[in-house]
Amino acid sequence: MKPLRRVMHVEDVPSIQVIARIALERVGGLEVLSCSSGQEALDKLDAFAPDLILLDAMLPEMDGVELLRLLAARIDLEQVPVVFLTGYMEPVRRETLLGLGAREVLVKPFDPMQLPAQLQEIWQRNPNQATAESR
Repeated sequence: MKPLRRVMHVEDVPSIQVIARIALERVGGLEVLSCSSGQEALDKLDAFAPDLILLDAMLPEMDGVELLRLLAARIDLEQVPVVFLTGYMEPVRRETLLGLGAREVLVKPFDPMQLPAQLQEIWQRNPNQATAESR
């Protein structure tokens, strides 16, 4: 399996973008592209060619579920996993997101120092294996 190197982070809150980017770049050694909207992510998807997409569920104009559906039509979600990072999560909604093709759902607030390791663990595991820890 190739190493995780490039993460596209789709998040509309600037402070969360900055915290996640610093953690992923400085702690995780990853290259990060931050996008403020689903449309921006779609526009930059091919040029950036992410290994993994970290996606907020609550976005303006196009929510994370709609974006996930559009991404699934353009990329292989087993090769480029989508991980939701969201503050609003009920068990039923989590199962819905996983059923739509998300690899995992992480909950805000998150520990920036642990985020790179969490994404590495998700990257390396079997696509159909969600963890109890993130439920």
